[in-house]
Amino acid sequence: MTQFRWRGGLLLPALLAGALHTQAQTFKDGKLTLNPDGSHYIKMTLLNQVWARYNQSNPGTQVDGFYKAETYDIGIRRFRMQFFGQLTDRVFIYSQIGINNFSYLSDRKAGFFLHDAVAEYAVVKNKLSLGTGLGAWNGLSRFTASATGSIMGLDLPLVAETTNDVNDQFGRKLSIYAKGKLSKLDYRVALSNVLDVTKGTAGAAALNGNANFSRRPAKPQYQAYLMWQFKDQESNLTAYNAGTYLGKKNVFNVGAGAIVQPQAMWYKADNGRDTLTQAMKQYAVDVYYDAPTDTAKGAPSVNFYAVGMHLDYGPGYLRNNGPMNPATNARATTATYTNNALLGAFGNAFPQYGTGNVFYTQLGYKLRDNLVGETTFMPYASYQYSHYKRLADDLHFFDAGVNWLLAGHSSKLTLSYQNRPFYVTRNNENVVDSRRSAVVAQYQVSF
Repeated sequence: MTQFRWRGGLLLPALLAGALHTQAQTFKDGKLTLNPDGSHYIKMTLLNQVWARYNQSNPGTQVDGFYKAETYDIGIRRFRMQFFGQLTDRVFIYSQIGINNFSYLSDRKAGFFLHDAVAEYAVVKNKLSLGTGLGAWNGLSRFTASATGSIMGLDLPLVAETTNDVNDQFGRKLSIYAKGKLSKLDYRVALSNVLDVTKGTAGAAALNGNANFSRRPAKPQYQAYLMWQFKDQESNLTAYNAGTYLGKKNVFNVGAGAIVQPQAMWYKADNGRDTLTQAMKQYAVDVYYDAPTDTAKGAPSVNFYAVGMHLDYGPGYLRNNGPMNPATNARATTATYTNNALLGAFGNAFPQYGTGNVFYTQLGYKLRDNLVGETTFMPYASYQYSHYKRLADDLHFFDAGVNWLLAGHSSKLTLSYQNRPFYVTRNNENVVDSRRSAVVAQYQVSF
């Protein structure tokens, strides 16, 4: 019986391959066509982003109980495999698996996890499609759902993923969504069943006077993002928006979006007894520009993006983030940093999210193609300014670097310098005590 099952396991893929071969016209760039004109197909893509990093640790940082003033590490920031296809004129399926932040501190033999799994039906082609599943058809802003393979610099604006791994799966949510294009208006709306907060990064947060995500059964979340595309039209085949086209398109968009979830947050009243709840309300407007500087083939190009966000998580909400944090914890070394643990500021973390207002912008300039052999360069800079109510000093985060485009986004080397604030509590106020830096080199291969 065992031998029969094994042979059957080989027979089924062979029959499927044979059936596809009778219809397929081409297999190119990971795309297998299923009909003569190529409008029905299945496709696979791969992405690998590897970091080599020096980080100046926040004061008090420890790695496995040992103080580390600085760290050097290598890690897989992202690895992705996408499988998707247009199965009929109206049916589309999309899936993605991968891993994030695999570093020397990660559990061994960590497995891939599901990023996306959505199925979609075109009710009115191009104008209205309905879909459902686990995906990133999010509201708020362009880079709340970012195409990681075409990020302009080292990383996407992480502040735009406002609930990352709290009640979603690295930005993905279980949703029913509608998307489409009406003239030059590109739209997406979604009704989301958010993931259980107790199984995310905020699940163990104490219930006190500062708002945090409620551990009560969640209400539905409502999301929308609309953008008017003045020039070239962008694809909305998948949820993910391109970082930069490297001058291959002439794009100018203005967008606006929102995420609202009733009773998402809770906190203790001033009397210390009553538990209060309130909605999470987030709104944003943004502008995106990516275009060549002239019509000559291989001309330089400019990329510009700016977004203003109003984030209301409730009174006193604040959350730190340290991408692929190279440390494990913090412990005060002097009385100056006795409140270090309050803000969780160890390794490379800083208070990236909070109740208040955010401005983020980035600017990049790709030099002409074939500047050095068949390669070229794209220097860039990005800046996050946050005015969070719980911080007495406003937050300023800087990231600047250069991409060496060996083969566009398919093969590129990025060198980045980052500078972040380190906060402490003095006289009952959270103020900037000092600043810390990191230098990161990333090599990206995508197919």
